[in-house]
Amino acid sequence: MKLVILTGMSGAGKSTALKMMEDIGFYCVDNLPIPLIEKFVELSETSKDELQKFAIGVDIRSGNSLSELHAVLNRLTEGGKSSEILFLDAEDAVLVKRYKETRRSHPLSGGERVEAGIQKERSRLNFLRRRADYIIDTSRMLTRELWAELDKIFVKQQDYKNLFITVLSFGFKYGIPVDSDLVFDVRFLPNPFYVEGLRQKSGNDKEIQDYVLQFKEAHVFLAKLADMVNFLIPNYIIEGKNQLVIGIGCTGGKHRSVTLANELYRQLASCKEYGLKIEHRDIDKDVLRN
Repeated sequence: MKLVILTGMSGAGKSTALKMMEDIGFYCVDNLPIPLIEKFVELSETSKDELQKFAIGVDIRSGNSLSELHAVLNRLTEGGKSSEILFLDAEDAVLVKRYKETRRSHPLSGGERVEAGIQKERSRLNFLRRRADYIIDTSRMLTRELWAELDKIFVKQQDYKNLFITVLSFGFKYGIPVDSDLVFDVRFLPNPFYVEGLRQKSGNDKEIQDYVLQFKEAHVFLAKLADMVNFLIPNYIIEGKNQLVIGIGCTGGKHRSVTLANELYRQLASCKEYGLKIEHRDIDKDVLRN
């Protein structure tokens, strides 16, 4: 049998992930009391049903018994019963925003602010995060992207490296994205904004791509950038980084940055060892302002 313990921070998407696990063939139980997990595994193995895959949702709602999970998993391992831990996480600022949007209070905040509850929860769940086989940071994920990551791990059974990369184009005049890990300035390239007939187009249009990529400097930049990123990725994975945001900026975030972000995304897309997405934060800003 295959047993997955699905856990993580409140607000990181555990309920959504549990539903997805059910859709891909797991028998799912949410918030099963920790002392009953061993009995559940025993009954599952002796059951005549054809179910072979199980996912148990465990989180801070388990209260004081949560600390017993470490010993429970050790006993299962000693008894020859393997298990995997999937830990969903998100940045503190994202968790706070999600709580405010739903107008819910954090289960550990009591009369304090949501941030206080989040810190308490992190402390209590730290032993599970350190023990986790898979860590997914949902801070910037759409629902379909989370589905793709679960499909990669539990259906396609690909080697999962716990890293999700976002290639993000932006405009410096709208501010540098606060969550960027790496930021690159491509304003050294000629600006299509000043070329007649190109201003209203974007880096998603062939005319802009042809204009930007006609310059040798654009290709040299892309080659050096891709080489550096490909060097950094395995080292970030070893270090335990779960989320990498690569920001590429030009003046307005519409032409040069979009073109080069698309090209970098295309070059990285061939590797299946990490999740990958692309965003164009400011591509429509000028349109909204006019």
